Amino acid sequence: MRKLALSDEILLSVEKPARYIGGEFNAANKDFDAMDVNICFCFPDVYEIGMSHLGIQILYDMFNRWEGIYCDRVYSPWPDLDKIMREQKIPLFGVESQRPVKDFDILCVTLQYEMCYTNVLQVIDLSQIPLLSKDRGDDDPIVIGGGPCAYNPEPIADFFDIFYIGEGETQYQRLTELYKKVRREAGGDWRQQFLRQASHIPGMYVPSLYEVTYYDQGGMEGDNPAPRPELAGTIASFRPLYEDVPERIRKEIVTDVSDTYYPDAPLVPFIRATQDRVVLEIQRGCIRGCRFCQAGMIYRPVRERSIDFLKEKAVKLLESTGHEEITLSSLSSSDYSHLEELVNFLIDNFHGQGVNVSLPSLRIDAFFLDFMSKVQDIRKSSLTFAPEAGTQRLRNVINKGLTEEDILNGAALAFEGGWNRVKLYFMLGIPTETVEDMEGIPILADKIARRFYEIPKDQRNGRVQIVASSSFFVTKPFTPFQWAGMCTKEEFIAKARHVRNKFKEMRNAKSLKYSWHEADETVMEGVLARGDRRLAPAILEAYRMGCMFDAWSDFFHYDRWLLALEKWGIDIDFYNSRTRVYEEILPWDFLDCGVTKKFLWREWEKAQQELVTANCRMGCSGCGALVFGGGVCFEDKSEVR
Repeated sequence: MRKLALSDEILLSVEKPARYIGGEFNAANKDFDAMDVNICFCFPDVYEIGMSHLGIQILYDMFNRWEGIYCDRVYSPWPDLDKIMREQKIPLFGVESQRPVKDFDILCVTLQYEMCYTNVLQVIDLSQIPLLSKDRGDDDPIVIGGGPCAYNPEPIADFFDIFYIGEGETQYQRLTELYKKVRREAGGDWRQQFLRQASHIPGMYVPSLYEVTYYDQGGMEGDNPAPRPELAGTIASFRPLYEDVPERIRKEIVTDVSDTYYPDAPLVPFIRATQDRVVLEIQRGCIRGCRFCQAGMIYRPVRERSIDFLKEKAVKLLESTGHEEITLSSLSSSDYSHLEELVNFLIDNFHGQGVNVSLPSLRIDAFFLDFMSKVQDIRKSSLTFAPEAGTQRLRNVINKGLTEEDILNGAALAFEGGWNRVKLYFMLGIPTETVEDMEGIPILADKIARRFYEIPKDQRNGRVQIVASSSFFVTKPFTPFQWAGMCTKEEFIAKARHVRNKFKEMRNAKSLKYSWHEADETVMEGVLARGDRRLAPAILEAYRMGCMFDAWSDFFHYDRWLLALEKWGIDIDFYNSRTRVYEEILPWDFLDCGVTKKFLWREWEKAQQELVTANCRMGCSGCGALVFGGGVCFEDKSEVR
């Protein structure tokens, strides 16, 4: 019988003990001691969020299909258990095997958002693994990072042995085979041999094999004077320490997403997860080219899963989990070419069984009344639209590709289809933003509410409610805005208050609600998103000062972060507020995500000119993703625009 790592006394004293006992439906439960390689996959946040993540479900299923490989999972212990584990020196453990994480061969950490970085340190620390990769020995696991934040791994490079750049389905088998080979043949002192050889595998970045130098700048010591004032404090050079180590690392992608790993029987938790439903990924990438969206750039080119693949998986997933909702996941679900056929299939097969079809990331201009009615036949819920900006000028700046007419007509179709609750997502602080752009948010929300009241009263479905929220704009690597400056905390708050006050002036103010994201967290996210290796000591300092669960407003301590940054001489304005020049070496320039720096700069210039770039199906924009040889890039080879 499996022995739990925590006593009954401890489990009964913490919130939601089911987070830590494993044994979930569809779990692998392999024999740990009989495996060639044991891998623990970590989502550095609370269990309910980690169990909702599709990427881990896919890779967990993939690893456990392989003979001689066992994959377990670990999540960040909630603060109540964290305190007990530290006091009683209990090592963190995999939830299935209940074995200490330090006993595994490899610890894989998915990096989905920057504000999880102190939780990464929590997991490593509680696992009793040295926090710094340089301090780890042959008895410690190899710590690998992956996910979207790995596209700028430099702020946390000191804590990881390897970063896997790109999609995990392609090279992990080769990496585990190399691990077995080196452990078998090298004997003692195998770790450095493995890391050196791992750097030869496509997509693998080993930070310890690279050297970074900086230009001088005031309190931030550098290696040599800057040739131009605007380059002061920036990276002077980034180079490998050995000739056989690649200068650039290209991301890994799956070119055929209909002939790859996807679970038939995903894990089902005992407690309600954040997204307690089946997730069916219908495509990867996005054709739209929104200039603020990192995912839309790093996941290019668009690759659709075949309709037959999705139909088969939908049936198996619903049967094997018992879930009553299926989400069709994509960055832009409306752009999937067989969406209507897929939805009709789901409705025809599961109508009357209480199965809800969820369609996130739908574009307003893609709605059709008959299509919405079919979804409504199963279960009606609120609709979420993302205009992102309140004016057409600013939507052109971000290349959103939506007109006000599209938005209003789409909302009208939704109201006619029976919906009366609409959520609207906007951003504040977009480069070039004006007062008129900010005030356009409540004006647009009010216009949408007016469309509802244009419907004859006897045909309306209750009262309309428009719920608008704005996040603050964060510039991300591998986007056209990666050179742009961000607003300060005070500027963000002033913008949000101005928008709130404008909402109160609207004709339909009683039908409108408005909220905004925390400015403190946005500022720190900006620093971590575009930071370099000099941030690592400050991140470690913040962790030692008690920072964890920074993505949770209740646990975020901005004052501690400020003290940590100040101690290590980190200037927030240097990372957030200044505008970069093209010649600057950006911390992530050594990575090749397929989208070229020249293309991104061209899009940055077009943004400042308020020019729109056509989507990938209308015409090729020459982004560079053609190099991967698949996806939408082969659907249209028209002249570059």
